[in-house]
Amino acid sequence: MIRNTLIASSLAVAMLAATSTVSAETFRFAHVDPADWTSSKKGAAALVFKNLIEAETEHSVELFPAGSLGNEDDLINGAIDGTINIVMVSGAYANFCAAAAVTDIPYAFPTSTIAWDVMDGEFGTALAEHCLDETGLRTLAYGETGYRHFTNSVRPVASPADMRGLSFRVQTIPLYLEMVRGLGAEPQGIAWGEVPTALATGVVDGQENPISVIYGNNFYEFQKYLTLDGHVYGVDHILINDDQFQSLSASDQAAFRRAARIAGTVGRAIQQFGSADGVSKLAERGMQVTQPTPEQLAEFRAAAQPAVVTYLRNELGRDAAWIDRLLASVDAAAAAQ
Repeated sequence: MIRNTLIASSLAVAMLAATSTVSAETFRFAHVDPADWTSSKKGAAALVFKNLIEAETEHSVELFPAGSLGNEDDLINGAIDGTINIVMVSGAYANFCAAAAVTDIPYAFPTSTIAWDVMDGEFGTALAEHCLDETGLRTLAYGETGYRHFTNSVRPVASPADMRGLSFRVQTIPLYLEMVRGLGAEPQGIAWGEVPTALATGVVDGQENPISVIYGNNFYEFQKYLTLDGHVYGVDHILINDDQFQSLSASDQAAFRRAARIAGTVGRAIQQFGSADGVSKLAERGMQVTQPTPEQLAEFRAAAQPAVVTYLRNELGRDAAWIDRLLASVDAAAAAQ
């Protein structure tokens, strides 16, 4: 009897071990930022996610940074078809869930903390559910790519009046083209690889990007003036293929949500530190930094928002209500702070 009991116990343990081995999976996590966790917001977020999942579950996470699996469109397509499990992406998500474009409305988020409250609150939850229906990708959490700012080589820019007559390289995205035209300047769509040459040779007077990009690409060598207008706040989306998410146990699903939320928060922290540190470094390297007053920022907003909002309403059609929903959520969050 004792021998039979021992055999049965041994079999049970063996079966449990086999089941555990089968259920453990490796999740492929991809993004386009550098892997360096000390300076890269997505790099830091991805590493935190990996460490938490591997500590709290039986699963493992393999990281694919620096666009090693393609650009953001490629990564999102990979997540949709299941060849990539988890991605952390920003503006390109609007190519798959059009409503996500509303977070790029210029001057929509007065501060980062307001943006966090909006994206982590009712609006962000509703947008995530809508985009899940549109794409089959579940938003685990939000991070940020940070605010975008203008630089130029001609003069200080403190108001839209100072933008007139200047030309700026922008992404070839209609929203950005409309924004720069609304501010009275000339937008030019130039491929990313050609930007340094375009700035150095005067093909364009300026460009716009987050501080980390401006500093990391040595744009201070070609640009004298930096305007901290924060015209677009970039949202990062941490996404997982929902079929794969649903295959997880309830406890593992909770762990994935928790790890993603912490990862997004770490990414935000790295971005905030990098931006503050980068402004100081750009000033040390000779850039003249202009911080528009609240009144001047109101002028930027009044000049840029109408054209972009009109464009988005026409583009989004039945999803245009997301514009008003976002702006109302921003007003509510600002009032609560």
